[in-house]
Amino acid sequence: MKLIIFDLDGTLINSIEDLGVAVNHALALRNFPEHAIDEFYMMVGHGVRNLVKTAMPEGLRDDERLLDAVLADFVEYYSAHIDVHTRPYPGIPELVDRLSAAGYHLAVASNKFQSGAEVLVSKLFPSTDFVEVLGNGPDAPLKPSPEVVNRIMVHASEAGTMDLGDVIMVGDSSTDIKTAANAGIPSIAVSWGFRPAESLTAATYLATAPEDIDAIVEKAIGRP
Repeated sequence: MKLIIFDLDGTLINSIEDLGVAVNHALALRNFPEHAIDEFYMMVGHGVRNLVKTAMPEGLRDDERLLDAVLADFVEYYSAHIDVHTRPYPGIPELVDRLSAAGYHLAVASNKFQSGAEVLVSKLFPSTDFVEVLGNGPDAPLKPSPEVVNRIMVHASEAGTMDLGDVIMVGDSSTDIKTAANAGIPSIAVSWGFRPAESLTAATYLATAPEDIDAIVEKAIGRP
């Protein structure tokens, strides 16, 4: 079997506005300075706790009790407004449908909290059968830990045999590229995500459009 592991935010979906609005809501409750939505592109990708911490006033970021409170307000608001603006990138639903129909197993590895990742995947890709949606939680590591890939492989391999040569990771950031490298698998960096092109040079492959991924995957790990 062949497995493609996708990052979520910035790769499959554009979620930056909903994330930014939710963080700003939590900040505004305490009269903290808010941020322009474009500023969040460089804050996201390391888990929501780190996102909120980075957005808080610099002198207050080490106050763990305050951070817990701001994070709780963010999660409450974001969970209730998680898909107001968030949509798949153009061509992505068609891509995952093609890959699934071709026999590839698909998974999602996100640093978003688990319930948020599950909700967005189920809402935005209702017809796609992902073998695993792995988000962050108390017992789940954050990317770039290779344990993210290892856990998904263990789950996916219940449906058949697999080795590292059967797996590839697709993402929009250096974190995704490092995750793949740490796990010993190739990576595809996508140019339409949250990070500038100069941060993607360490990827094994670069996709400038969703339509590029089909051929890259076949070249890298072969057909199912």
